[in-house]
Amino acid sequence: MNFTKVPGRNRGKVLIYALSTCGWCKKTKQFLKDNGIEYSYVDVDLLQGDERDKIVKEVERWNPSLSFPTIVINDSLCVVGFDERKLRETLKI
Repeated sequence: MNFTKVPGRNRGKVLIYALSTCGWCKKTKQFLKDNGIEYSYVDVDLLQGDERDKIVKEVERWNPSLSFPTIVINDSLCVVGFDERKLRETLKI
């Protein structure tokens, strides 16, 4: 998969499924970066073909409404949308 890794402190596996044009997605990425948290992201709207289809199915598994950002933490918890309180709590920021 085409994830881009952003360096920082490891607080577990943090994946962001985002859209390149989404303001809330940008805000989520910036929040994690500002707090020095390591994460990986993929801009789903920039993918094509089978790769895009595969990622969309993965997002739907976590978030059936297919809204963005969808943040998956440690393959066990999903945060939908920019929820600073929940991100702080989950990542112990």
